Amino acid sequence: MIRRTFIAATAALTLGAGPALYAMSHSKDIVDTAAGAGQFETLVAAVQAAGLVETLKGEGPFTVFAPTDEAFAALPEGTVETLLMPENKDQLVAVLTYHVVSGKVMSGDLSDGMMAGTVQGGEVTIGTEGGVTVDGANVVSADIEASNGVIHVIDAVILPE
Repeated sequence: MIRRTFIAATAALTLGAGPALYAMSHSKDIVDTAAGAGQFETLVAAVQAAGLVETLKGEGPFTVFAPTDEAFAALPEGTVETLLMPENKDQLVAVLTYHVVSGKVMSGDLSDGMMAGTVQGGEVTIGTEGGVTVDGANVVSADIEASNGVIHVIDAVILPE
C-alpha cells in the first residue's frame, strides 16, 4: 500500500513538473526560467553565444516569444550550427532579439492584427483567430511569468525580414 502511494505520488509530481516549474518561476528571471524548463536548451545556448544573457537577466520587463528545442530542430539542417558560429554573431543577435518585445505583454493584452515592435527593430504580427500566433508561429503556452517579464512559448523560430 505504501509502495503504491509512493509510486502514485512520484508519478503525479513527475507529470506535473512542467506547470509546477512555471508556477514557481516568478522569482527567477527570464534566462533562469527558460534554462530550468528543459525545453529551451537550444535557445539558452544561442542566448549565451550571442552575449545576451546579462541583457535578458536585466531589469526589463521583457516579453520573450521563446521557440522550443523542437522549433529550432525544424529549421533547415545546419541553420542553428551556422548561426552559432562566432562570425555570425550579429545575425544570431538579430534573430534572437526579433523574439523579444520591450515591456510585459500578457496574452490578455493581445489583439488580432496587432503589431508589436521587437528589440531587434522589426515588428511581429499577432494573430488571435483560431489560437494565438506570432508571425505565424503558434503560441503553445502563454503567460509564463518571470521576475523581469513574461515568456510565451512558440512552436517555430520567427525570422526578421
